[in-house]
Amino acid sequence: MSSIWGIGLGGIRLRQNDEPATEHVIVQRPLQQVLAFRGRSIDDVVNCPIVKNEIYGYWKLMRHIKRRSEVLELERQWNAVGLG
Repeated sequence: MSSIWGIGLGGIRLRQNDEPATEHVIVQRPLQQVLAFRGRSIDDVVNCPIVKNEIYGYWKLMRHIKRRSEVLELERQWNAVGLG
């Protein structure tokens, strides 16, 4: 009869040593990127409706570009020949 360790019912051993896992996290702050691009501060956005609409427009543009680039990347993965 074979061991139960061979079918995965034994203890789980994740690492050879007991060092904690290292995770690298990239913090993304898209609002700060938009504000820095336009040279505005959050106070400008709060106090002036014109600046608020301007930043909102750039925010929507940034989201649209990001979404479109993700779609194009997925299309390249699915159909690499058709996009040339």
